[in-house]
Amino acid sequence: MILDDLVAATKRRLQREKTIISVDDMKAKAAATPTKDPQAVYDRFNAPGIHLIGEVKKASPSKGLIAKQFPYLEIAEDYDRHGVSAISVLTEPDYFKGDIHYLQEIAANVNVPVLRKDFVVDPYMLYQAKAAGASIVLLIVAILSDQQLKDYFKLAHELGLAALVEAHDEQELQRAVNVGAQLIGVNNRDLRTFDVSLNNSIKLRKLVPNKIAFVAESGIHTRDDVKVMEANHMNGILIGEALMTAPDKAEKITQLLGV
Repeated sequence: MILDDLVAATKRRLQREKTIISVDDMKAKAAATPTKDPQAVYDRFNAPGIHLIGEVKKASPSKGLIAKQFPYLEIAEDYDRHGVSAISVLTEPDYFKGDIHYLQEIAANVNVPVLRKDFVVDPYMLYQAKAAGASIVLLIVAILSDQQLKDYFKLAHELGLAALVEAHDEQELQRAVNVGAQLIGVNNRDLRTFDVSLNNSIKLRKLVPNKIAFVAESGIHTRDDVKVMEANHMNGILIGEALMTAPDKAEKITQLLGV
């Protein structure tokens, strides 16, 4: 399964990265980076209206190369100027052609919170995210044990990072709620098969208390899709491909949000 391949590739990458910057040195880098308040992120997504997370990504396993031209900073600044509530940056290099340096540069040049979009399987990646200037990290329930999820969630908050806890089914959703997640993302794309259904987030939204901010991820392409998400009480939407393939990203954001 592709998810297993992604996790295996991430673990191999971490072995290399730890030989370049040791765990202790990465912790020191994180400690030297100003600490933010994760509650500010949660409050942002609990504010009225639907909040758009614009994604910056060059490729994906399901679509291959999405952006031949990839002026990542220019794209992020465009998002920032035109109404996104946060920016998601892919940092996974093997399948998504991402890079932690993309996030570092973007975080230093935009005003909205930046999410590290990666497959977090080691505390080292949380320290990396903090050192690079991220405000949010993605914790994918499907690839973590209950103990890992608990430990990484706690560490993220200690580092001043909000956690977007991602689930795909009812069992994973309950695990996200149990850990105390304040921001839950439901991926409409099954990371095992890459099948997409907007009904997944609609169905699971009903199972989460309204006080927990809820983000629908993947498969949202049009204003009509966004209207469906609004009607079903989503706090946020994460959109990547539809924005990355739009010739005019500012116009696409305006169209999606209906403003």
